[in-house]
Amino acid sequence: MVDQAENLRKMMQYKGVSDKKKTRIITVSSGKGGVGKTNIAVNMGIAFAQMGKKVVVMDADLGLANVNVCLGIIPKYNLFQLIKKQKTMKDIIIDTNFGIQIVAGASGFSKIANLTEEERNAFIKELDTLSYADILIIDTGAGVSQNVLSFIVASDEAIIVTTPEPTAITDAYGIIKIIATEINNPQLELKLIVNRVHSIVEGRKVAERVISIAGQFLNIKVENLGMIYEDMIVPQGVRKQTPFLVLDPNSKASISIRHIVATLEGVEFKEGGGLKNFIMKLIGKT
Repeated sequence: MVDQAENLRKMMQYKGVSDKKKTRIITVSSGKGGVGKTNIAVNMGIAFAQMGKKVVVMDADLGLANVNVCLGIIPKYNLFQLIKKQKTMKDIIIDTNFGIQIVAGASGFSKIANLTEEERNAFIKELDTLSYADILIIDTGAGVSQNVLSFIVASDEAIIVTTPEPTAITDAYGIIKIIATEINNPQLELKLIVNRVHSIVEGRKVAERVISIAGQFLNIKVENLGMIYEDMIVPQGVRKQTPFLVLDPNSKASISIRHIVATLEGVEFKEGGGLKNFIMKLIGKT
């Protein structure tokens, strides 16, 4: 498994001699499904785009690809056609109305790390065409499959998403353990997002628990990237197939996402006061 993952890392890190910059590669993963991983990946991408970044979100869930579903997009082609050399990246990449581009996932294709040499070389060539992007966000499948680990080992940063539910916490620790024991990438930055929290205290307790256990028993550093509040705007966005950051930019979940992206960018996020605050300042009431 490690050798196969290493092959993909070489593929993802490959850059042509004409490259003038390095695309930042962020993989978003989780120990179990249903924790909001894809929603987070998509909305993070939009938040980065709103900061002026060129962003591509690639759906690497090769079993149940659904990045396009979150955006209400029906793709004509996907990653499967690219891997099989039936289409190029230019053919399959999709512009969206949300400031990002997406690469739709290849549902049903289960062994990306076991590509033939010919398929691997073709994939390298096509991935290199994304070097114009500032940020490539890869939404993997849930769990610890070969494909998930392959994309994690190939990335600059891996974000593990969990929720306060005991099963989600256990599975988050499980994937971190696999990463610690089976992936040889000292440069990989491992980070944690706690989703669907009801309070800062709850989010902090979950993060501290996972980070402490990982450090004590696995000797691996995990950074607390932040938390996302439980917010009704999220399921509303899913039903409307519109990212919650677009549906309500001032919602708790949207502000949480912008905090997380600001942390990733190493900048301070300052929440605006909105129109009411602007008017109060204008008339000298604050």
